Amino acid sequence: MQSFCDSHTTLEEIKHRCCEFRDARDWKRFHNPKDLALALSCESAEILELFRFKDVPTIECELASDDTARSALGDEMSDVLYFLLTLADHVDIDLSAAFERKMRKNEEHYPVDLARGKNLKYTELGTGTAL
Repeated sequence: MQSFCDSHTTLEEIKHRCCEFRDARDWKRFHNPKDLALALSCESAEILELFRFKDVPTIECELASDDTARSALGDEMSDVLYFLLTLADHVDIDLSAAFERKMRKNEEHYPVDLARGKNLKYTELGTGTAL
């Protein structure tokens, strides 16, 4: 089995791994944009569930010192990634290209000189543009 690591695994390789998993189980026939988006949302909520009723210092301490907590978060993040990549494959969106386009838009809406050190929405920065 291929060894995966952020520093040398491409998005395409991860997407291919998702599709292999899906196809081996004959699940593609159950996939459509709506259900994949719902699954993505549900898995995102499972990340939130890990943090429910905890304050930020507690969460940061757990993630820094508890391998079980880090593993649980990694599992939920991976579920989100699985459904995001499976949706991208289903609707034929090149996520790398879409990401770069969106980052360019974000750079326009959040210019460094106006946004640096601020957690304001672009409409409050005075850029006058909409995302």
